Amino acid sequence: MKKINLLILALVASLSVTYGQKKSTDSNRPALVVGIVVDQMRYEYLYKYADRYSNNGLKRLIREGMNCQDNHYNYAPTVTAAGHASVYTGTVPAVHGIVGNEWTDVATGKKVYCTDDSTVSTVGTTGKTGFMSPKNMWTSTITDQLKLAQNFKSKTIAIALKDRGAILPGGHSADGAYWYDSKEGRWITSSFYMQSLPKWVQAFNAEQRAQKYTKAGWNTLYPIQTYTISGPDDSPYESKMAGETAPVFPHTLQGGNPLELIRTSPYGNTLTKDFAIQAMTEEKLGKNGTTDFLAVSFSSTDYVGHSFGPQSVELEDTYLRLDQDIAEILTYLDKNYGKDQVLVFLTADHAVAEIPGYLNSHKMPGGVFDRVKAMADIKKVTQEAFGQSDLIIGEDNSQLYFNKLALAKMNIDRAKLIQVVKQSLKKQVGFQELIDLQNIEGLTLNNLYADLIRNGYNPDRSGDVMILLKPQWFMGSKTGTTHSTLYAYDTHVPLLFYGWKVKPSEVTERTSISDISTSLANWLHCMEPSGSIGRIIPLKK
Repeated sequence: MKKINLLILALVASLSVTYGQKKSTDSNRPALVVGIVVDQMRYEYLYKYADRYSNNGLKRLIREGMNCQDNHYNYAPTVTAAGHASVYTGTVPAVHGIVGNEWTDVATGKKVYCTDDSTVSTVGTTGKTGFMSPKNMWTSTITDQLKLAQNFKSKTIAIALKDRGAILPGGHSADGAYWYDSKEGRWITSSFYMQSLPKWVQAFNAEQRAQKYTKAGWNTLYPIQTYTISGPDDSPYESKMAGETAPVFPHTLQGGNPLELIRTSPYGNTLTKDFAIQAMTEEKLGKNGTTDFLAVSFSSTDYVGHSFGPQSVELEDTYLRLDQDIAEILTYLDKNYGKDQVLVFLTADHAVAEIPGYLNSHKMPGGVFDRVKAMADIKKVTQEAFGQSDLIIGEDNSQLYFNKLALAKMNIDRAKLIQVVKQSLKKQVGFQELIDLQNIEGLTLNNLYADLIRNGYNPDRSGDVMILLKPQWFMGSKTGTTHSTLYAYDTHVPLLFYGWKVKPSEVTERTSISDISTSLANWLHCMEPSGSIGRIIPLKK
């Protein structure tokens, strides 16, 4: 009888172990979701530098994951804050309210930064760099919904050099959102999340990794003569870094404040990777019996892209090094969770235009719109037509905000003002159309562009009219580049899914940025974000 009892106990124990193993690998949800947003990443960068990517970074995501090849933003303006909010809310600025990095408040005429919050304070350093929260975002995020589905027992941690790149993905219920403060090279947060930095963050800051990275300077990862996919290193169309006389390697990273210059180098991404891995370890993400979420945004690609452009050696080197950072994250996930227990996605908050001067040098169209002259001419013609020159009280996201009080007081017809402004802008090289944002239905643009404008417009935060320039024209400087338009070079971004339940596959049908959170909600068996308009991307069987 004793032997029989021992056999029964052994059998029960064996079944329990087997069941436990099955439960951990065949769950309704993975242990950890990792969202990666690469700031200013064109879709083509997946392939342009692929010959020198490692096998364990971006190539692995493409090889072993789902590659949505025709993924686009479904609104304009395409800028960082709107992009991060849209990825995680599954909707568009017209709904979630983040219409730009900043905007003019229609009711007060005051400038508003996307994550400003005067009711909170900085945690981790002095100054106002932590007076931030997600309060300006009106809808929930997939990170919020996943916590709701688990009775707020799971953890969400969000990380980026840029405050908006961490705060908006983290949603309203994040356990921590951390961003970089260049005053002392620290990761900080705000009292919206906590009253003091966790000990592990304090310890990480004490290591002074940013100082160590910048002291080494920035030279190319490989011999510079092998960077043949990019243009010449010494280009008149690129911007110079602080303290340097030419936009060429090696970059000392010692001009001005080196702790700020780290942003415009691949080391900013590496610092972010280091901090993200430390967060997974110290917060025990995915080890608490729930599905946790890590949202990481790599911001340095945007800083480097703005300064040097898509054809620069600097950008190529930044992506080669980013590939190594992503490979390190995937290796960490393998070691600590296993591929079948993590769900990873990678996308971008927008893409970017070519530098017009570079295009012109190759006989291609494009240019820099003279914004200063355009606005001066508008003041002049409004003074002549109406006897007042301050009828424009705001200018953000290529949009003009009218002084509604002045219009009402002087009984100025809004339609007449639009015509006067339009006639003035027609004299400027690069101008295409002035769009009345309160009459989008009356647009003569093709339906695709009209929908993009409609999805980006919110009456409480957007301007009265939008200045649409010709393709490959933008408002900026003659060196470096920018983004924000409705054209494909700004809207076409990568979308890769990898890991839990994801089979190697390619999706050639058009997908939109709104589909990301809607699909995640479906796959994770939770409600989609409150403003979601996306469609479900089916997992391949």
